[in-house]
Amino acid sequence: MNPKANSTAPVAEESAGGSTILAWLYVGIPLAWGVSQTFIKALALFK
Repeated sequence: MNPKANSTAPVAEESAGGSTILAWLYVGIPLAWGVSQTFIKALALFK
């Protein structure tokens, strides 16, 4: 086993975790807004 490879793994995981959260927020917030708007407009069809 290479001790250097194991010592850098947690640092890479921490930075990747923060990037992953930001990426999901960047995509998820507009997606949630779009889905909610579609749902609101679809409700008007059933009135």
